[in-house]
Amino acid sequence: MTYQWTKQSMDYRQYTCPIHKTTLLVGDRWTLFLIREFIYENEEQGFNQLLRALKPISSRTLSKKLKQLVDHDIIKKKITKEKPLQVKYHITKKGRALKKALDSMGVWYKKYHT
Repeated sequence: MTYQWTKQSMDYRQYTCPIHKTTLLVGDRWTLFLIREFIYENEEQGFNQLLRALKPISSRTLSKKLKQLVDHDIIKKKITKEKPLQVKYHITKKGRALKKALDSMGVWYKKYHT
């Protein structure tokens, strides 16, 4: 299935293009890298594991990006009841659905830039 863009008459104060909305949601550098870590490495990871994998991301930025992804149901946050308490994050079905888009980006890059 391919994306068909259709221009609609709209109030330009509220942009409705799904590509634009997706870019606003997951299009920044760290968010895409976070999603990549969950899709291609481990579906469940802890905060420090992500911090090491995404060096040089700051812990503040990582916290902020994880919260945004949790708020949009792309990942879930799980707190274990064992001592010491651990926070784990895992990708949701909605988040895994982004794999095809990431695969396409990788294929495009390899085809035109290597």
